[in-house]
Amino acid sequence: MKAVPHAIICESCDAVCQRVPLREHEIARCPRCGVELDRHAGLQLVRILPLTVASLIVFAIANLFAIVEIEVRGLRSATTLVGAVIALAGDGRSLLALLVLATTLLLPLLHLLILLWLLVPLRWGRGSRAAGFAPLVRAMQALRPWGMIDIFLLGVLVAIIKLSSMATVLPGPALWAFMALTVLLTMVTAFDPRRLWEMVGGIDGGSEAAVGNVAKAASMVDPIASSDPGSLSGCRHCAAVWEGALEGQPCARCGTPIQARKTNSLNRTWAYLITACVLYVPANLLPVMVTRTLFGTQSDTIVGGVIYFWIGGAYGLAAIVFVASFLVPLFKLVALFMLVLLAQRRSNWRRSERARLYHVIELLGRWSMLDVFVVVLLVGLVQIQGFAEISAGIGIVAFGAVVVLTMLASLSFDPKLSWDGRAGADDDDHEHEIIPDASGPPNETLA
Repeated sequence: MKAVPHAIICESCDAVCQRVPLREHEIARCPRCGVELDRHAGLQLVRILPLTVASLIVFAIANLFAIVEIEVRGLRSATTLVGAVIALAGDGRSLLALLVLATTLLLPLLHLLILLWLLVPLRWGRGSRAAGFAPLVRAMQALRPWGMIDIFLLGVLVAIIKLSSMATVLPGPALWAFMALTVLLTMVTAFDPRRLWEMVGGIDGGSEAAVGNVAKAASMVDPIASSDPGSLSGCRHCAAVWEGALEGQPCARCGTPIQARKTNSLNRTWAYLITACVLYVPANLLPVMVTRTLFGTQSDTIVGGVIYFWIGGAYGLAAIVFVASFLVPLFKLVALFMLVLLAQRRSNWRRSERARLYHVIELLGRWSMLDVFVVVLLVGLVQIQGFAEISAGIGIVAFGAVVVLTMLASLSFDPKLSWDGRAGADDDDHEHEIIPDASGPPNETLA
């Protein structure tokens, strides 16, 4: 097995591209499917350690103090994130409480602690690796899609607006901490864990980070199956490219078994999708929240919550909840069904567009948790004995399951399957574009 340091293999379509250094603000996109290969790191490697430390400090503040407090006729109620989760578990929704706790506290905290553990030796140990370096980098990659503090913050804001019509709402210290934490984590999670391999050296173990400095795809060749002797094989976890690696052979850089395709991708995706479709009906028909007051009991569905905001004049908020809680899950289900069916039939139809659609699904998948977080916060806050109590309905449990299942379906689907059909017009080579961000120089096209 021989290293190929100047090549990169697209994770979406298997195209093999040449590596050359990127300039500031440049983004490398695959010339075959248009999916982003990499972007210039800028000062990311220098800033990531202080950003991680700052995130941990703000994270502690966000979870030690009250997020918000409400006052109704002299009665006050406040809650923290953990307090809301405990209230939800006490309401008989233990699985949903565990999901909220994992996505807003346990997994983001674990991600930050792992990153800190890996970065400190690299920063002060002159490139030395921390204990368990390779499995911890892989763990970070697995954790990235499941941290949802930014969505939780939006859920808090939605809950505050909903409560403002029935009580005086007083923002707590944790609310401002969550706002700061969202900004910090956006920068931290944008850091690709594979760049840690750059910091420990190249694939040959030397000091030059040959693999990590990914580049513009100046040339392209047709993908070659990883199992073919003498072909080029890419490692999913560290982005190293090898010549002559066999299927299942450990990567010489990170030790991960090299696989041309995700195992049982279509079967696992179908299983998650069908289950999600079954649960999608009760998630929208059954109540997600039950409110008990002196005047009676009221049950709200997802669509009922949208109508509540619309009647109250909060048209923008009604649109956000409708899109995130109704349209996005439906869009994910329909889009994933289409991608799986076309891949199973080995169709060549609009493969570049399908590759982009898959990455849109990955980006949108998390945001459907918005309604879950709104309900959780309301359950934690509105527990005023003798005046008003809010409990979680069975519909929100089904809805949370739909969100998790569609995310698992997206992660299980292998986008490379869309390119396994017969060669067609879609395979024609295209010029590669170097696309700067908004602050960068004008677009530049390279042959």
